[in-house]
Amino acid sequence: MQLVRYPRSPALHAVISEQSYPSGTPVVVQGQRGPELAYTRGEAGAGSPQASQPPAGQLLRAASPEDLAQAERLSGLAEDIKWSLRAQARAQGLAVKIVSLEFTLDEALLTLRYSAEDRLDLRGLIAEVRSYTQARVNFAAVGAREQAVTLGAIGACGRENCSSRFLQELPPITIRMARDQQLPLNPDKLSGPCGRLMCCLQYEHPMYLELLRDLPRRGAHACHTGSGACGKVTKLHPLTAQVDLATENGVLEHVPVSELEVQRGKGKRGGRAGD
Repeated sequence: MQLVRYPRSPALHAVISEQSYPSGTPVVVQGQRGPELAYTRGEAGAGSPQASQPPAGQLLRAASPEDLAQAERLSGLAEDIKWSLRAQARAQGLAVKIVSLEFTLDEALLTLRYSAEDRLDLRGLIAEVRSYTQARVNFAAVGAREQAVTLGAIGACGRENCSSRFLQELPPITIRMARDQQLPLNPDKLSGPCGRLMCCLQYEHPMYLELLRDLPRRGAHACHTGSGACGKVTKLHPLTAQVDLATENGVLEHVPVSELEVQRGKGKRGGRAGD
């Protein structure tokens, strides 16, 4: 089997192929929706996640110049229809965002992805589509993160957002990940272009969980074995294995965890940030 990637998404799919093509070769794949243009991305090895899943289709052939010309024509047609539908939706007072339109290579099916807060009847837009094509229309509602995958955006790091560049799935991201990494709980700082928590919060989270096992809980009562001062742990520094200790005499000490003794019954190590 060979791995392929479809336009507008970084996800890799394993497809049945009787012939191996170099990576980056444009090919025609027969999938559930019909024939589509894709690009090869190497072989689906036995250990790859895609190899353990059912094949996503059959690789029919390398794309011919006619296939590429057809794909380009349909892409331009889809853009024309998208802008026309956006204008029609405004005229009809529909609270909907037309995200993208994609044709199958034979122009038999048009997939229309949209976003809306409420359930809407969009059948009134089909008449506008019919003025451009006789393709069957499939409406697909997408969420904020799926929009970012399709449309692309620039993240806070200044690079293209991970979801449209290389992520193979969109795992759930929780505010707990930010707490464990001692990040300020500021929605503007933690949200990606899609308005949801940034996907990159998951990357270092397992390492932080491992480091936090050696730290006391925030709020635990502890003593600095070096100075003898006792107080409450107010902040954790997992990367340096240190904590901030607000002592009983009003001094804030920066204490290595190796010099910290947690008072029995008033906190213990192994807790997590925010506990």
